[in-house]
Amino acid sequence: MQDHRVIVNVEVAVVRDGQYLATVRGGGEEYGAGWLGFPGGKANPAPAMSNVLEETARREVREEVGLDLDGPIDYVESHTFAIGDEIVLDVVMLARSTTDDPYLAAPDEVAGIEWLPFEAFRDDPRTQP
Repeated sequence: MQDHRVIVNVEVAVVRDGQYLATVRGGGEEYGAGWLGFPGGKANPAPAMSNVLEETARREVREEVGLDLDGPIDYVESHTFAIGDEIVLDVVMLARSTTDDPYLAAPDEVAGIEWLPFEAFRDDPRTQP
């Protein structure tokens, strides 16, 4: 059996009034620049840390689009994909936002922000399967 390094990535589907917060990946991203997705990023847990996925979700949304998620964050699904020789475990979480407006807090990572109905997000050609 071959050993693989596994990267844990957390994406956050932030929903408000039936619309999902979509981000356009910035030109500074080495993977997927220009793609449409949810805010998110790699987990960087400390030893013996609790709630790693939820804390990663909160941190990434705050860093990328300036929103503080203080409500519940729920698990949606997970899947894997490969980038070169590395395996990525991608975990999708769901959060609701009722206050504050997102902004480009990390322009190298996020080139744009859009609120979209789920079907428009899913069917957009910039969205990866």
